[in-house]
Amino acid sequence: MTPSTKAAFRVAIACGGTGGHLFPGLAVAEQLVRRGCTATLLISPKEVDQEAVRTISGMEIVTLPAVALKRGGEIAFVRGCIRSYRAATKLFKSHPPHAALAMGGFTSAPPILAAKRAGARTFLHESNTIPGRANRWLSRIVYCAFIGFPTAAGRLRNRNVAVTGTPVRSQFQARAAADCRAELGFDPARPVLLVMGGSQGASGINELVLQSLPLLASRAPVWQWFHLTGPRDAEKVSQAYAALKLRAVVRPFFAQMELALGAATVAVSRAGASSLAELAAMRVPAVLVPYPAATDNHQFHNARAFEATGAARLLEQQSATPETLVQLLLDVIEKPAVHEKMQSALVQWHSPHAAERIAEAMLAPAGAGAGEGYPRADSQPVARPAFRNVDSEINPKSSVLPRANHLRTSAAGGYRVVLHREGVA
Repeated sequence: MTPSTKAAFRVAIACGGTGGHLFPGLAVAEQLVRRGCTATLLISPKEVDQEAVRTISGMEIVTLPAVALKRGGEIAFVRGCIRSYRAATKLFKSHPPHAALAMGGFTSAPPILAAKRAGARTFLHESNTIPGRANRWLSRIVYCAFIGFPTAAGRLRNRNVAVTGTPVRSQFQARAAADCRAELGFDPARPVLLVMGGSQGASGINELVLQSLPLLASRAPVWQWFHLTGPRDAEKVSQAYAALKLRAVVRPFFAQMELALGAATVAVSRAGASSLAELAAMRVPAVLVPYPAATDNHQFHNARAFEATGAARLLEQQSATPETLVQLLLDVIEKPAVHEKMQSALVQWHSPHAAERIAEAMLAPAGAGAGEGYPRADSQPVARPAFRNVDSEINPKSSVLPRANHLRTSAAGGYRVVLHREGVA
């Protein structure tokens, strides 16, 4: 079979459960498709996943019967894992992937195990400062781990760790704020505050903002609001803005986040790694209110990393008051020097080529870019992963982060990620 007639290099990406897993996975999938690959996104039945993929084209979408782990729901979780593994195994028998990527979360482990059994080379990406349980476990068996924060490396048991940053979709680029505001129905000349709790909304942030609105209405009546509430609070939040005669657009969910961020002067946001990456890409200063029940309190550590570099303000939900939130917002919006300093600090957290680097690193061992020939992934066994801590090599406050630019053949016949330093554009 000639290269021109060879079937496309197939990649499966397990990225469902939340927007924080799905959207970075989608960004990588877009880069793989551009390189002539066939990409399959493996997602969950959750509404947030199903809503987010409605407009996606050019790749296959497969829903697996995965169930999140909740207290008292251990049996359902295990049953969902077994069913997901069987479904993925059946899928891969007819369309075996050459590579598979886990983006973390409850949907990721079963299909990665199934892909590995089918002979695929497996990878993971961890966006947060503290890796989730699924990725910590998978790090022992995957070929290579990509990470968004350098400090995550010491918590993964894998000898091939590459700091890539967190991928964002290609549409997240600087835009004219006035144009974005006009498209959303706002006055282009007035500030816009974006309130978002992640892809599923956040009742804690909704309540904090509602409690702050009377004070904000008196001190900053010209501000405009774009509030993403999640599915439960939209009507209540909309009524609160209307009662105070504040100009606001309230949505339970909004797919065009690049437009919302482009319009925003400042954001009030949770501190999931994907949201932070999008804020950095669009240079939107934020007051970060970490989700207090996040596993291992990882959102707090994400937010603290941004705060330490001056890229955001940190406000813990347990101690937050309306007065504190209002003062933080006033400082950022009404003091141009503060706003500009935060925008400058966000530059170091933006990794504009993260998705490309991951796609290239996944293809490099097989020589599969641009439709070239490739061996089966199981043709070269991978040595047992060993613990590697690269914290001592990397300064998390530095604007210079290492990346994996290629994979180099080692003396043992396998591959290792070569890290080198490159300034962030």
